Amino acid sequence: MKLFNTPSTESLLPTVYEKKHVPAPAATVLKFPLSISPELLHPYMELIRLEKVTTGTKLMFWPYAWGLTMAVYSSNPTMPLSQYSCQLLQCLVAAFVMRSSACTINDIFDRKMDASVERCKTRPLASGRISVLAASIYLAIQYLLGLAFFYFTLEGLALYVAVFQLVPLFAIYPLLKRVTYWPQAWLGFAMNFGFISAWVSIADSFDYYILGCALVGCWCWTMLYDTIYACQDIADDLKAGVHSTAILFGTWIRPLLIGCACVFVSGLYAVGRLNGQGMGFFIVSVGGTTLHLVWQFSTVRLDFPQSCWTNFNRNGELGWIVWGGLMIDYLVVSGSLTPLFHLLS
Repeated sequence: MKLFNTPSTESLLPTVYEKKHVPAPAATVLKFPLSISPELLHPYMELIRLEKVTTGTKLMFWPYAWGLTMAVYSSNPTMPLSQYSCQLLQCLVAAFVMRSSACTINDIFDRKMDASVERCKTRPLASGRISVLAASIYLAIQYLLGLAFFYFTLEGLALYVAVFQLVPLFAIYPLLKRVTYWPQAWLGFAMNFGFISAWVSIADSFDYYILGCALVGCWCWTMLYDTIYACQDIADDLKAGVHSTAILFGTWIRPLLIGCACVFVSGLYAVGRLNGQGMGFFIVSVGGTTLHLVWQFSTVRLDFPQSCWTNFNRNGELGWIVWGGLMIDYLVVSGSLTPLFHLLS
């Protein structure tokens, strides 16, 4: 049963969520790295979205980076910048591994649905360019590589958290589209478990208050950007019977997304207070994020797929603002900015 009144399929399609197509170019120009790789490898590269890795990897990476930087600030503030940079690079690799395997298993389960969605019908499995067996073997290889990477870079509780995020969390997500209008709710947990993994790897403890507030805030952030992302496909999803919060929220979608944004900002503020963050975090991270979200809502057109796609990508950029404030605090408390202060004085 839907929680909110939503228009029927017939009334929804030609009005608020009318699908607007931009004519495709006459010739398709392959993106990097497809343009420099053998055609035989293209389906496998597309399966992990290697040709458009930027935004998806950013959205997976930012919770790792935030959790790592907050844990270093409060638990190991004297960590050398070089060591921190290595830890951050590990987070980036982890995010790439998570995102790649998540895209693969999502496409395996959604291949039939994707074939009826205009934006997705050219994906390797939906278009028949790769078999389910080949994709499954490819997924198994990704899992093995991911498990090996986490085994050699993490230990204890952090390792268990990373493995839990890698396999069951993302494997369940595509199945939920068939039974509930809240698949984005599950994705909110899956996308942001990296915060917990990165935090535990440094702090070696499980702070329920900090991690709870962080997960709630980040969960609302994911609900925000993934619901906007889902707005691109509302017309096709209604025809195919695919469920999403974009359909569930109906005419309430904008106020509910604004509510998610408010909880996200409140979560950032609460985590900052609990972790004893400095002014850099509250001014840049909390204040900057608030302004960025106001700008997003003032420019996004939820009835235009291209506007939704642009706004979705902007959330990948938003992560820089949160991380920037965290980095200012870390650089100050670690003494990394002391030589600069001496030079300026």
